[in-house]
This record gives sequence, structure tokens and C-alpha cells, in this order.
Amino acid sequence: MRSFSNSSQTQRESIAALTLGALGVVYGDIGTSPLYTMKEIFSPHTGVPLDVEHIIGVVSVIFWGLMTVVTLKYVTLILRADNRGEGGIMALTALASKAAGSTYLRRMSLLLIGVLGAALFYGDSVITPAISVLSAVEGLEVVSPHFKPYVLPISIGILIALFAMQRYGTSVVGKLFGPIIVLWFSSLAIFGILQIQQQPAILAALNPIRAVQFLWQQGAHLFIVMGAVVLAFTGAEALYADMGHFGKRPIRLAWTGLVLPALALNYMGQGALLMRDANAIANPFFQLFPDLLLLPAVILATIATVIASQAVISGAYSMTKQAIQLGLLPRMLVHFTSAKEIGQIYIPTVNWILLIGVLLTVIGFGSSSAMAGAYGIAVTVTMFITTLLTFFVVRHGWNYPLTVALGATGLFMTLDTLLVISCSFKIIEGGWFPLVLGALIFTIMATWRRGRELLIQHIQQDDPELLPFITALSEDNMHRAARTAIYAVANPATVPQALMHNLKHNQVLHERNLILTVVFHDVPWIAENERIQVEPLVPCFWKVKVNYGFKDEPNLPRALEQCEQHGLQINLFETSYFLSREIVVPTKGTGMAHWRELLFALMSRNSRSVADFFHLPNNSVIELGTRVQI
Repeated sequence: MRSFSNSSQTQRESIAALTLGALGVVYGDIGTSPLYTMKEIFSPHTGVPLDVEHIIGVVSVIFWGLMTVVTLKYVTLILRADNRGEGGIMALTALASKAAGSTYLRRMSLLLIGVLGAALFYGDSVITPAISVLSAVEGLEVVSPHFKPYVLPISIGILIALFAMQRYGTSVVGKLFGPIIVLWFSSLAIFGILQIQQQPAILAALNPIRAVQFLWQQGAHLFIVMGAVVLAFTGAEALYADMGHFGKRPIRLAWTGLVLPALALNYMGQGALLMRDANAIANPFFQLFPDLLLLPAVILATIATVIASQAVISGAYSMTKQAIQLGLLPRMLVHFTSAKEIGQIYIPTVNWILLIGVLLTVIGFGSSSAMAGAYGIAVTVTMFITTLLTFFVVRHGWNYPLTVALGATGLFMTLDTLLVISCSFKIIEGGWFPLVLGALIFTIMATWRRGRELLIQHIQQDDPELLPFITALSEDNMHRAARTAIYAVANPATVPQALMHNLKHNQVLHERNLILTVVFHDVPWIAENERIQVEPLVPCFWKVKVNYGFKDEPNLPRALEQCEQHGLQINLFETSYFLSREIVVPTKGTGMAHWRELLFALMSRNSRSVADFFHLPNNSVIELGTRVQI
């Protein structure tokens, strides 16, 4: 009994710790939406009158939107669509593509849709830190109008410091995220309640009929209004994206236990304040606080927005690592910033590109209100793509009837379509910005994937078949070097270019020759007992296949230690790794457009070394270059 009790207590403590962590990482983005949402909904360009009926209607739409978009769609449905415990647009794309069957066109279409969602995520990764930090620092204007000239410089300074500290990892700061966000959500709830007590009529917003009436009364103006209301739902994707870090239960507990009540109370509190004082619309969030607490509230809000930004930035690193291993981006330098947490990584290239994008956004737009037009379109399109991919998972992965699949996703698809159309009206006001960013990233991903396909096709055309070639070699009496040669190849059916170069120039063959292929699968993790496969070919030759998931850390020397379990003994200290480095030569004609071939060649030249990517020892690597026309 005692051991069972201790086990239960340990499990409860683990759930509590994960729930606290989920509060800090998962809900930072959606938790800072109250900073600017109400102000934007009642801004002059939306045309929503600032009277009691419309205030109650707006708050009702926000509340029931949170219940529908977040509680029903993400917490109830989407969190069920896990890829071996992992979530996020890349994991869902892999799951949907696999569930869709063997039809190449359908699988490729779903892959392209998922890549578009991933590309738009990068646009969100630029806008979220910019609008969040800027909206928090703008609270200084409420403290004193004299602070207005300093808002932009302070915001830029905070953002530069945030990105500069990424190289040190988030393990230390991460421990503070949960408690600070608990304080943040507690403040949202408490100061919301204080306003509700003074104007309890706002509780009418809990009636869903008020939301329906408000939306019906808007007519064609509905799309303009919903384009602002959607700001309350930004950050919902993080619930699914970070599922692998915390698990479903802690994310659900955090939402129902604290986040949803706090957000609902704060939005109702802002509504109650506006019902009493219409002048508070200049910044209704910070007007909730008494004068003595204004400055502490600004500081707390700034810290909360930094945490929200950190979550999005970390998400961009994880997304990039997954995209690299799925063959959608060139290899980049990845630093693992924690010896305990494999998910804590830092990618310098992504970090500095994001910083440049964020700074240009802050300087270009100048205020959170100007930026609100750009915020939302990328989020809503990603939400739509998530629902679409979920349909294929429900229909083909879970094998539910078509009527059930449509019933489970139809309402959300309709709502997502409404939100996308609503945000499309803001394209001229700034919505073009994340779309352009997304289009650039999509072009890069699609070009890299297509370029790799063309490269492999050309290699297959030029290289002879492997088995007849090595069969003839095994009967040859040429000198054998008393070492192991490992030839890393993309296509194990043809002779490695490095092997042919070695025979031609050095006229030597090794005693043990491994034709090595690394395969990244569309699952997040591969079990250690499934990591490696060994197949004897002819005397002195073996085919070795190493399997990784898109979240695994590829380390070939560590994986090759398992060869002994398959009857192949290798002394890694007497091993040479022969790598073929293809130098891409763009040519006009078939293949891709010439400008895409030039882009692919540029990315190929600047991609990270294969040796570094797979953690090969520098003193054992021999790279042989090959010029390949595509």
C-alpha cells in the first residue's frame, strides 16, 4: 500500500510540475492577448459602437469563441491527434499524409498544405514578439504621457536582449516562467473581478444568445469585426505544438483550471470598465489597475510578453530542426543548450533572421495598433490548415465514417473560414506582411525539397547499380586496407560516388565496406532497438540503414555501436567516413525554373557540413566533391 501511495504522490507531483510548466510555455501567447484585443475591437476602423449592448456582445463573442476555438477544437479534439505523443503542424502533416493512403497526389498535396502552415508559423514568430512586447511597453504611456517617445527604443532594447540571450538556453529562465505566468493570470482574474463587482451587468455576456445577436446585427460588417476579435484566439496553436513537451493532461488542466477562467474574467472586467467609463478605451487593460499598481502592472506585462515571445522563438527552433530532418530545409548548426532536455535547442541562423524581422516589424509599424492589422492572418490560415489535416486523420487515420469526420471538423472548418476571410480584409493594412514572409519560407522549403529530389534523380541516372559492381569487386585481388570504410549515400541501390573516386584515384579497397543510408521517418522518435538495420551483401560489403525520427538527434558513431548486436564488428577508431559532397551546377531547361535552381545551389553551398550534422569525428572524414547538373 505504501509503495502504491508513494507512486500516486509522485505522479501527482509530476502532473503538477508539468501543468506549471505548460502555463509558462504554452499559454504565454494567448495569455497576453488581453493587452490589445479589446482596444482593437473598438478602434475607429472597426466601426463598433462603444455602448452597453455592443460591449456585452463583444465580450460574449470572445468568451464563446474561446470555448469553441480553444476548448472544443484544440483541447477536446486536436490534442487527440498526436503523432506518438508529439504535436504541431509538422507532426500533424506527417500523420495526415500517412493516414491519407498511398495515393501520391493526395500525400503530396497534404505535405504542401502542411509546409504552408509551417511557413506561416515563421511569420507568426516574427509578429508575436513585436506586438506583444510593444503592447506591454505602451503601458508606460498610461503611467505618464511623457514616456511616449521612449516606448519604441525600450521595446527594441528588450527584443535585442531577448534574442541575444537565446544562445545561453532557457533552462534557468524556464524555471521562472511557470510561477510568473501564474502571477500574471491571477492578476488578470483578480482585477477583472474587481471591475465586474462594480458593473455586474457584464455577466450577461455568458449568455451565448448575446454573442449570436451581436454577430447577426453586424451583417456584412461582420468580417471587419471578427478580424479584430480573432486577436483573442492567437496563441491557441501552442496548445497542440507543445503537446510533446508536457502531455495532454497538464495542458488541459492548465486551460480549464486557470487560463480560461482568468481570460474570461479579464475580458469581462474590461467590458465592465468600458460600460462605466468609455474614455478607458485608450488602453482598457492597463486602466483596470489603480494608479499605484500601474508601473508594477507594466513591468509584469512586459515580463509576460517576453515569456510569450520566448515560447514562439523556441517553437521556431523546434520547427526548423524538424523541417531539416524531413528534408524541407538545408542543414543548419544546432546547439543543444541543455544536457537534460533534448528539446532545448538554439539555431543561430534562425535566431538572427528572426531578430532582423522583428526589429523591422517594430520600426516599420511603430505601434501595436498599427501592427494588429498584420496579426491574425497567419494564425487563422494555420488554424484552418490544422483543421483540414485533422479531418484526414479522423477520416483515414482513425477510420471514422465520413459523416462523423465531417461532423467533428465541419463546425471548426466553417469558423476557421470565417476568421480567414475576416483577416483577409486587413491585408492592405499590414496583413500582407506575414503572407509575404510565409510565401518566402514556403518557396525556400519547396525549392530545397524539389532540388534534393532532382539531385538524387541525376545521381541515380549516372551511377551504376551497386550489387553487380561490388560483386565484381569482391572477386578482385586489389590491395585491401586493414580498416573500415563507411560510404554515406542517399540512394543505397547505386554505387557511391566516393567509392568510385577512392578506387579510381587511390586504387585501394578496405577490408570492411559499409554502404550507409540514413532515413528520417515521419514520426517524432525511433526506438533504440529499431535504430539500425544491417544486411550482408557480398564478402567485405554490408548495407547499413540508420533510422531517425524528425525529433531525434542524429549521431552516427553512437548508432553504429549497435552494429555488433547484428553480427558486424566495427572498431570505430579504425574507421574512415567517405562522404560525397555534391556541387550543384544549375542549368537551363528541365527541372526547376532557373532562378529556383540558383537558389537551391546557393542553399546547398551554404548548408552545414554532413560531418558536423551527424557528429562524425573530424579526423576520420574524407570528403570527395562531385559536380552535378540539375
